[in-house]
Amino acid sequence: MKLEKVFLLIDGERPDKLPDLSDYTLVCATDGAYRFLCENQITPHFISGDFDSLEELPKDIEIIETPDQNFTDFEKVLKVLFDRGYKNIHVYGASGKEQDHFLGNLHTAMEWKNNLNLVFFDNHGYYFLADNFVEIKACMGKTISLIPFPEAQGISTQGLKYRLENENLTFGQRIGTRNVAIENKVSVRFKSGALFVFVNG
Repeated sequence: MKLEKVFLLIDGERPDKLPDLSDYTLVCATDGAYRFLCENQITPHFISGDFDSLEELPKDIEIIETPDQNFTDFEKVLKVLFDRGYKNIHVYGASGKEQDHFLGNLHTAMEWKNNLNLVFFDNHGYYFLADNFVEIKACMGKTISLIPFPEAQGISTQGLKYRLENENLTFGQRIGTRNVAIENKVSVRFKSGALFVFVNG
């Protein structure tokens, strides 16, 4: 059975290359990112937002207005997807541009950790908020960074050049940037806290 996946484009740095969208059950975007899809002749299933950045609304796709200014467009579109039963979401456009937006998107990933499986893609690689045990495959020679948010305890790794053995990372004290995969499969295990894994290259 094919895993249902959602392609979601939000209004950060535009991808240099789009994935094969036929791999996705659903294609959607926030209103600020919709223009990029139009430029690439892609028609999403729906767009969501307050639509203050669009002069004219498209008539051939579903429009979901989410005007509540207490939440970001990213938070609001995730709520729509969750309510519709989607769990596995590939997010493009979450990094780049203003870095406060990027940090806010990491915060949103933390908020939805227990309900959605979010993987973020940008022009350098991909990143995600890890479960307490994760395996990264086909990664030989890639740069892998472990970023606590704000801390993660009891981290152990296999397949990295600089191995961790039941160690702690804390933002502002010690983080695990720019490690290198020396095997084609890397495993990361930790006991508690929150840990983002970045895979670049």
